[in-house]
Amino acid sequence: MDTLSIRIKIGDREYPMKVKAEDEAKIRRAGKLINDKLKRYREEFGLDDRQDLLAMVAFDCMVEAMEANEVSSEDSDQISETLLNINNQLKSIL
Repeated sequence: MDTLSIRIKIGDREYPMKVKAEDEAKIRRAGKLINDKLKRYREEFGLDDRQDLLAMVAFDCMVEAMEANEVSSEDSDQISETLLNINNQLKSIL
């Protein structure tokens, strides 16, 4: 397993971490998305307090994750229902 030592800057701080080589791009993208949200909240609400900004970004990310989870759950339910219907149709044919 190839690991890389990288540094991710979030806000005004750098965080060293070891990541799998195949995860590097994803982790760098996550850092960029966090910084973009920090910038947006700073500009939109005029906040300078890092803790407030990070709390708002964390809250925003959690809401997005919950919404994505709901959509995924709804999709899974719909797929299960469709498969059940197909299975019932196949049983009735056989």
